[in-house]
Amino acid sequence: MERTQVGIIGAGPAGLLLSHLLALAGIESVVVELRSRQHCEQRQRAGLLEAGTVATLRDAGLAKRLDVEGIEHGGIYLQYAGERHHLDFRDLVDRTVTIYAQTEIVKDLIAARLAAGQRIDFSITDTSVSDVDSSRPVLRYVDEAGAARAVECDVIAGCDGFHGISRAAVPDVVAYERAYPFSWLGIIADVAPSTDELIYAHHPDGFALHSVRTPHVSRLYLQVPAGEAIGSWSDERIWENLQKRFALPGWTLREGPIREKAITPMRSFVSTPMRYGRLFLAGDAAHIVPPTGAKGLNLAVSDVALLAPALVAWLRDGDPSLADTYPERALRRVWRATHFSWWMTQMLHAVPGDAFNTQLQLSQLRYVTASRPAAVTLAENYTGSAPA
Repeated sequence: MERTQVGIIGAGPAGLLLSHLLALAGIESVVVELRSRQHCEQRQRAGLLEAGTVATLRDAGLAKRLDVEGIEHGGIYLQYAGERHHLDFRDLVDRTVTIYAQTEIVKDLIAARLAAGQRIDFSITDTSVSDVDSSRPVLRYVDEAGAARAVECDVIAGCDGFHGISRAAVPDVVAYERAYPFSWLGIIADVAPSTDELIYAHHPDGFALHSVRTPHVSRLYLQVPAGEAIGSWSDERIWENLQKRFALPGWTLREGPIREKAITPMRSFVSTPMRYGRLFLAGDAAHIVPPTGAKGLNLAVSDVALLAPALVAWLRDGDPSLADTYPERALRRVWRATHFSWWMTQMLHAVPGDAFNTQLQLSQLRYVTASRPAAVTLAENYTGSAPA
């Protein structure tokens, strides 16, 4: 039986950042991950960071590459009814967001943990937890070499995503879920972005989003029906639909080779409680939001920014009060982000055959772009400065 203070399941941003923050306070941890290191460092996920997420990474000494390669954005564009409107976040709430891909954050975190001598067990199998309602929960798994391991912990943190084993170990889970009747087809294209800031486009044929990865790589999305097969979308068909949905007189959407393309279902999901005994949930293990509001990665960081000091206060200083209130404090932020993501999704995505809904969307878009208080509401939530 091995021994550590915190057993962390999942080497995504939540698990790795938690391990890093705990180590800064002198708390030991073990991180285990189902997938390989290569997979973790290559899988494409979110790329937009709230101001608070950037500050957390900087304070933790993890922003060396972020500060060089990150692209700061001071607003977004909302496009509808053949017009494009800019929302200036600096003017509205004096905050910005930063483009820096989740893959790069994971690379930075893995490098930092390994440089500090932290063992991360990748490519594990048969993960399980037991005795989480006791003072000595146990994390079990089979490592990459096929050896069975058991780690006795003070606390276990489930940061293993929506399909992980952690949430299933919490009895009497109450789940709130909404599935949307559309998906996102996302591409990464080797072409310079056609915009200086993100474009959210409302169109009768469906929503489209022009995002950015680097000065030479673009990330773009199309609304497609739920259950759509990626094989039915050729590169030519993708660009044709993007051109149509972003079309404006005098503006050109650059095209280039598509490096990756995939379809992602859209759902909202929140499970409670986020703690059972000495098992704590963080990130996608407890909640999923549609990507319209760019909240997934930021919520994971927000969870960890609450959980890390709570565990330090408990395990190092003997004060469990922050750990006891972690679920309540985390869920306030989760529900705020869930509502905002739902609101953005409802405002921007087409519902075929529902002319009444279309007129409501256009009315809301006109209001957001014409009313400063309405624009401030969007900017507060988008940049992460809205109170939970």
